[in-house]
Amino acid sequence: MKSKDYLAEIAASLGQIARSLSTIAPDARDAQAVLGLADAYHWDGDDGRLMAVPHVSRVPLSMLKGIDAVQDILLRNTEQFARGHGANNALLWGARGMGKSSLVKAIHGDIIARGDEGFDRLVLIEIAREDLETLPALMRRIGGEDARFIVFCDDLSFDSGETSYKSLKTILDGGLEGRPENVLFYATSNRRHLMPRDMIENERSTAINPGEAVEEKVSLSDRFGLWLGFHNCDQPTFLTMVRAYADHYGLDIDDEALRARAIEWSATRGARSGRVAIQLVRTLAGEMGKPV
Repeated sequence: MKSKDYLAEIAASLGQIARSLSTIAPDARDAQAVLGLADAYHWDGDDGRLMAVPHVSRVPLSMLKGIDAVQDILLRNTEQFARGHGANNALLWGARGMGKSSLVKAIHGDIIARGDEGFDRLVLIEIAREDLETLPALMRRIGGEDARFIVFCDDLSFDSGETSYKSLKTILDGGLEGRPENVLFYATSNRRHLMPRDMIENERSTAINPGEAVEEKVSLSDRFGLWLGFHNCDQPTFLTMVRAYADHYGLDIDDEALRARAIEWSATRGARSGRVAIQLVRTLAGEMGKPV
């Protein structure tokens, strides 16, 4: 075979390969597609895509008990934002299982259901902690959309050596681009300062200037205008939670029997919280042959 023909054959083969790859490769235009009709999305940082969440896992706002004070504050803040008024980023911190993430999702659902009360379109976007470094790309993506967005990160915290907090810090307050006016950031964490205490103490003890050693990381929590604390509940509050869940799911059980089961259940778990309460109610519903 002549070299000229051989090169032509190679070129033809390469062209065929390119055409095949183009049919299976994601279209760049898809990654920049306008917002869909869903009210909730998950941000895929690797692909730079908003993935619709058709059915958000949440409970009605009225079911959440024992957190009335923080609920009122976050609801008011979110309503102001949905109306285009001033509002703050929020950090929900504290005890496990006390309804931090449930409250964010329930408030979003409540405002969506009351859309005729003068609210703008409110979209909830969940972002994983591992994708925080892609926050600037997400902000550029949604900053020009005709909607208002709550970007939500559940169980936010940072360990030694992590640097992704810098992207979040820039978005929350500072940086050339900053946070678009139609975006709020809500996060939940078991840590008030988003980093473990032993990490703070270790950096203080080894630094030339202990105060400055941890200032950059601790100051991240200062970027949140709202700090909402969730604390372990007492027994009466726990029993109220259990009764609220049981009534919502239509469980036919009298107060004394429910109280006895609830006290026993919390004792075996060594904790009282909304999460422990719903776990009990799921067990009771299963015993009664009812779905939850």
